[in-house]
Amino acid sequence: MVQTSFSRRRFLQTATVAGALAAAPDIIPASALGRDGAVAPSDRIVVGAIGIQHRGMDVLQWAIGHADVQFVAICDLQKKRRLAVKEFVDGHYGTTDCQMYPEIREFLYERPDIDVVLIATGDRWHALASILAMRSGKDVYTEKPSCMTIAEGRAVVETARRYGRVYQTGTQRLSEANHVYCIEMARTGRLGDVRTAYAHIAPWDAAEMRHDWLPAVPEPPQDEVDWNAWLGPCPWRPYNPGYVSGGWRGHYDFHTSCIGEWGAHTFAQAQAGLDCGESSPVEYEYVANDSGDGMVTHFANGVRMILSRGNRHWSGSCGERFDGSEGWVAAADGYPQPDVSSPTLLSEYQRVISQYVARTGRSLDHMQNFLDCVRSRERTVANPEVMHHSMTTVHAANICMWLKRSLKFDPVKEEFVGDDEANRLRARAMREPYVY
Repeated sequence: MVQTSFSRRRFLQTATVAGALAAAPDIIPASALGRDGAVAPSDRIVVGAIGIQHRGMDVLQWAIGHADVQFVAICDLQKKRRLAVKEFVDGHYGTTDCQMYPEIREFLYERPDIDVVLIATGDRWHALASILAMRSGKDVYTEKPSCMTIAEGRAVVETARRYGRVYQTGTQRLSEANHVYCIEMARTGRLGDVRTAYAHIAPWDAAEMRHDWLPAVPEPPQDEVDWNAWLGPCPWRPYNPGYVSGGWRGHYDFHTSCIGEWGAHTFAQAQAGLDCGESSPVEYEYVANDSGDGMVTHFANGVRMILSRGNRHWSGSCGERFDGSEGWVAAADGYPQPDVSSPTLLSEYQRVISQYVARTGRSLDHMQNFLDCVRSRERTVANPEVMHHSMTTVHAANICMWLKRSLKFDPVKEEFVGDDEANRLRARAMREPYVY
């Protein structure tokens, strides 16, 4: 993918820049030297992004809020999004320096200076964009759900390992104090023998997704929206602006169902507390409804994780709960403090959090944890293996619902036991040239 030729034009451009630098006056601003609280350029993490809107803007603001981050370029197949991100970034820095790119391979090739890529495309592009970025020498922070299939998740793991890249998936609750407390209370035995966890799945849409497509509408100019690139590895579908504005959710080609929508977060949370963060359940019990609500999954060590759609075990979104022989804890978004079976359990709240930070050395800021690992080359809290195994649970639960039967799974071989039909659903065909 990466070319090695050095064109005459580029040589002349480089020579011109070098000459200009040699002739420049010997005046260096204090910010360039790291004075007055600024971070010197040599110490900054240079960041670009792919596909930024909606949640992606939150991620972008989060990243550039760190003083050691310098955001330099946006790659987006929608012109209006490229312009919007450039305007925001230039306004933030008071410059006009943010560069725009419409095509991912050009972006990755043209910017060897970029250390980190933020990825916040739709689900269909998360894994492929991560793989291409890591192959080009970038570390990756990507939004979830981070892969569309079990095979894609494995490809992300192998790419990060082969190229020595730091990777963080955006399951940020793994770094939030309330969720860390619940996970650590379960994992360290403070709840006694924990045999059951509950994980939240989204209360909209269904596990069974649409296989039709929206009515065809004439395509806009490629510079406005590159529809071929928008589809990426997915099968060809006629253009409809509804997809581009977010209407891709609920379609099999583009989405991971109500199970993946929140399960991408909560399965990682629950599996961490069960000390199964780098494994997946071995059995999935089919439930006769449209969402997977109440599905019981079993791990090899005998513990269970139960999918729950409503607010029976928490209030709020993206919750997890752990039931032990000596009490239970639960947390979800918007909690001032976790729910507990007994107020006495909260007396250890600060100690549990402090011990976690001391043991792991991790920040309770998910982005900061990623940036710290970019510098140290240590594993992030939501590293490729954690992502892959929790997303394998998502995909296996979906397959269980689609086939309408219980399934057994071998998490070592990453295949269903004695079920060829289920095994065929571990991967999807990828449309050329959008392959890894």
